[in-house]
Amino acid sequence: MSDDTRAGTESRHERSADASLEEDVEPLEMSDLVAELQELEEMVESPAAREQVRQTMRVALDVSTPDVFGQVIRGYDRADVAETFLGALLFGIPMFVEGGTNEVGEFVATHPVYLVVTHLVAIGIVVGIVYIADIQDVRVHRPLLGVLPRRLVGVLTVAFGTAAVMMTIWGRVDWADPWLAISTASVAFVPMAIGAALGDILPGS
Repeated sequence: MSDDTRAGTESRHERSADASLEEDVEPLEMSDLVAELQELEEMVESPAAREQVRQTMRVALDVSTPDVFGQVIRGYDRADVAETFLGALLFGIPMFVEGGTNEVGEFVATHPVYLVVTHLVAIGIVVGIVYIADIQDVRVHRPLLGVLPRRLVGVLTVAFGTAAVMMTIWGRVDWADPWLAISTASVAFVPMAIGAALGDILPGS
């Protein structure tokens, strides 16, 4: 048998052995790896070696833990709408049962300038949370009319719509007086917009 033939045969045997070994070895779970490192930490006697093992465990845990903040977010789909709705509802329920919401609504209804300021404040807070605070890396994708970010419009619409519908269902507003109803819903809209924005971007989708 020539040297080239012998070398080719040995190479094939080595590849076959490596493949069999890879099939026999099961993937190591992160919990198993940490457990083994903890056992190793108890076994070693040198302080320097023990510190090295601890550092290895910290690195392994950091690598296995997904980032909660700083994720790139683009687009706005049905899942985002659901997250927005849940966030708005979570922040809105206390406003629905609190009598002070109606009192503030009656006040701003008689002061239209304050009502406008209320809406501007809500919009500004949402813009700050979504686009300025850098909680996540939110990208504007296919804006409406080429100008309005879909996420901003979605968050504001869902928040105000949820406020108006829930306060109507629970008898907190009476649409016989539309202006008062809108003013009262606008008061609940402010915290609900904050909840909607956070509920949308915190999951990182």
